[in-house]
Amino acid sequence: MRQPRERRDDQPAFVLHTYPYRETSVIVETVTAAYGRVALVARGARRARSELRAAIQAFQPLSLSWSGAGELKTLLKAEWRGGLPLVGGSALLCGFYVNELLLKLLPREDPHPQLFRDYETALVELASSAEQAPVLRRFELRLLSELGYALPLTHEADTGQPVDPAERYYYAFDRGPRLKIAEPGRRYPQVRGATLLALAQQDFSAPEAAAEAKRLMREVLDHYLEQRTIVSRRVVRDLQAMEETGDDGSND
Repeated sequence: MRQPRERRDDQPAFVLHTYPYRETSVIVETVTAAYGRVALVARGARRARSELRAAIQAFQPLSLSWSGAGELKTLLKAEWRGGLPLVGGSALLCGFYVNELLLKLLPREDPHPQLFRDYETALVELASSAEQAPVLRRFELRLLSELGYALPLTHEADTGQPVDPAERYYYAFDRGPRLKIAEPGRRYPQVRGATLLALAQQDFSAPEAAAEAKRLMREVLDHYLEQRTIVSRRVVRDLQAMEETGDDGSND
């Protein structure tokens, strides 16, 4: 017995990623306010005159309509909602990074309305802020919290005592900060108490805390990514290396 083809109209959404599908179509990975991450096929979107082709742009608020009962739905309509500044330059690379996190950590069709709002806020802040790292740390924390992996940051896991900013802690991914680890073969990142408290307060004004928070969040995310690579990180590292050496890529 065939499943009924459910239809959803005018749903707030953002495009996370697109890739070719068959001869003229495109698969559109989206995040939506009401239905979470949804995969859509935009039929004929690779044709020059397709109305969908111009609309399915990343980092812009869209209103999408689709139908279908399986994991891959059919995109029926896409309209630009407007209201967001364009993301460019280094902010664009940060946007790709945020999109990759959602693609690899957010389960399909698992709605997180607050995370959708956090994502929209992050795009606005990336486009308008001179410092993008604090925006990324805030979004990473919100993403982990929404997925049920909220980071304990203010109290020592074994004793319940408040974190001492002068101490160094091991960060156990499943428990939080610990002064001692007695688990042979397990490696946990070390971090200053001051950095844990800065993360809890989302205060990244101190350069040392900002750098250490970045390293800690990378290790925590890698733990939950389970060996899945974030490609945009490598792109950023390659670009930074080119800038440091003065290589513009013309010799490649």
